[in-house]
Amino acid sequence: MRINPNYKVRQIGGENIVTVQGNLNGNMTKIISLNPTALLLWNEFSDKDFTCEDVADFLVNTYHIAFEQAIADSTRWVEKMRSCGII
Repeated sequence: MRINPNYKVRQIGGENIVTVQGNLNGNMTKIISLNPTALLLWNEFSDKDFTCEDVADFLVNTYHIAFEQAIADSTRWVEKMRSCGII
């Protein structure tokens, strides 16, 4: 899977907000804000193909958590990004 390159993260009002490039008719009723960990994952995996296991490995190495927790967290992150059409 891959993050859609038409989506970019911009800092707006102190928040990390996902925006769509070049879409003047976009739906602005839904705002996607990334917390620090979600932003870290975005920065690590944008412009790359990845799996939930890749994300989990990154979380394990970054936060030194159990793989079981990391795979649950990575799956949840991927599902949220998919539900928004970002992945």
